[in-house]
Amino acid sequence: MKTVELLAPARDYLSAVAAVDYGADAVYIGGARFGARQAAGNAAEQIARVVEYAHRYGVRVHATLNTLLWDDELAEAERQARELISAGVDALIVQDMALRRMSLSVELHASTQTAIRTPSEARFLGETGFARVILERALSLDEIRAICAATPAEVECFVHGAICVGYSGRCFLSRAMSGRSGNRGACSQPCRLPWDLTDRSGRPLIAGKHLLSVRDLNLSARLGDLIDAGVASFKIEGRLKDASYVKNITAFYRRAVDEALAARPECRRASVGESTPDFTPDPSKSFTRGDSEYFLDGKRPGVASFDTPKAIGERVGRVVRVTPRDFTLDGAHDLAPGDGLCFVTPHGVAGTNVNAVDGARITPNRMEGVRPGAEVFRNYDRRFTLALERSRTRRIIPASALVEATSEGFSITCTDCEGVTAGASRRQPLERAKNPAANDAFLRAQTARSGDTIFSVRGVEVRGAEWFVPASLAAEVRREALDALLQARLARPLPHRILAENPAARYPSERIGADGNVTNRLSEAFYRDHGVLEIEPPQELAPSLEGCRVMRSAYCLRREIGECLREGSQLRGDLYLEHGAERFLLAFDCAACEMSLVKESRDGARTRRGASAAEKRK
Repeated sequence: MKTVELLAPARDYLSAVAAVDYGADAVYIGGARFGARQAAGNAAEQIARVVEYAHRYGVRVHATLNTLLWDDELAEAERQARELISAGVDALIVQDMALRRMSLSVELHASTQTAIRTPSEARFLGETGFARVILERALSLDEIRAICAATPAEVECFVHGAICVGYSGRCFLSRAMSGRSGNRGACSQPCRLPWDLTDRSGRPLIAGKHLLSVRDLNLSARLGDLIDAGVASFKIEGRLKDASYVKNITAFYRRAVDEALAARPECRRASVGESTPDFTPDPSKSFTRGDSEYFLDGKRPGVASFDTPKAIGERVGRVVRVTPRDFTLDGAHDLAPGDGLCFVTPHGVAGTNVNAVDGARITPNRMEGVRPGAEVFRNYDRRFTLALERSRTRRIIPASALVEATSEGFSITCTDCEGVTAGASRRQPLERAKNPAANDAFLRAQTARSGDTIFSVRGVEVRGAEWFVPASLAAEVRREALDALLQARLARPLPHRILAENPAARYPSERIGADGNVTNRLSEAFYRDHGVLEIEPPQELAPSLEGCRVMRSAYCLRREIGECLREGSQLRGDLYLEHGAERFLLAFDCAACEMSLVKESRDGARTRRGASAAEKRK
């Protein structure tokens, strides 16, 4: 039977607990160093606490070690990897192939930073011992299906959260502009900045818009399609998000995954436990730049968010009337004092808070941006946020119990929904019960009291009700039996696929370019042993990125603004993106349906490493 996993992010221990409690089958969390989110690092001791909590439910813990490594960091990276293994993690998520050469006794997952976009790349990684490959976000369903069919590895894909506009692990825009490298966990997110689109002369065609900022991913309606395509793990983005975000989004996707599984009896979820949230999950009420299925059905326009890179939230209406102190909406709403609003107008986005509500009339704390016709969105729902913060959902595991009493003693044996069994007993003379029926009822009620444990005892069989069991003895043995069941669950190893590297596997190409980022001797040896003959010096270590292609993307700005070259664009000539003193040529490879950004040299010249737009049009 195929298992399907819901994988949630964890910034820290509290977020990890929230992910588990609200239904995740696995969590991913960063170690102290070498993770793609520097601000979300955790000591091995904290991760060991996460493992202990998660493993109660059969929830796996994946640790991120997914940055590029320098030669002088290899020893420290290996030390941290072994610390994480000792802490009990079930898998390491890695970008650098040096980790493949460290003989680590743990499941290895190829990070999305390996930019897996083709069946041949995924097949190679599966053949070299990666138990799982994590796909690039820009793939179509057909491409995902082809990859799943080609590789022996499990396939994981993102289903929710922020999208990197450039191919993950192949973007150097942050380093080109700020010196902070995304491949080293320090992306400055320049793709979320306002940009000017200009022609060769510098004449602005579009000014001050967030031209590289794409909407957030939401594939909740497509989980069934992805399961049928062969995907084994659904990943929620957000290791920098707080526990409230994790609660809401995990609970929402738990419900969506369960609905998809209910229609597929050949599939089952990857962990156990029931989570019933005490609120109604709603992803529109957590951070979102607007929903998008991105390119799941093929490349198309309408995926960007030009007006703002910030969360605009849920639409609540349109402004129909404005006074100096308030405004009126065009229909029903549920706004309340304390809510946060933003207004989308022809002049941009403005924000405010709600001070008072009187029917359709809203009094904000300031009127900036409020104009008739403006679209109104709520990006902070005060009541919903309070409900999340106060939520105390428990995840419980169904169990049954067998109670046995004799003249010589008393025992309780508990069995959970997976068949794990443990118990406790006392050898102690018991007297005959004066009322066996009442004793039977008492023992059933006492044994079903699971208290603050992770179990919910739902079926109790009593044998020997004719022997009276004191309440204190019944309670004591029950507590010991449930604790023994917990320990039995923790002692049971989770399944792992720790695979050896196949020396006969061959890389899909004999050459790796500069953007392949082979940055250390172990990684170089890995690729050369698998048939690579030429490895360019890594762009990540280049002293300057002038003249280099610093981003390659399935997103195309021409397509987004209705000027696709393959569809008869009227906008001809080279195009540029400018922000402050920074200027980048846009190169369009129409055969591959891709866009690239090439950093302009200070004298305006372009090297062969960044071909001109005219050269790339096909």
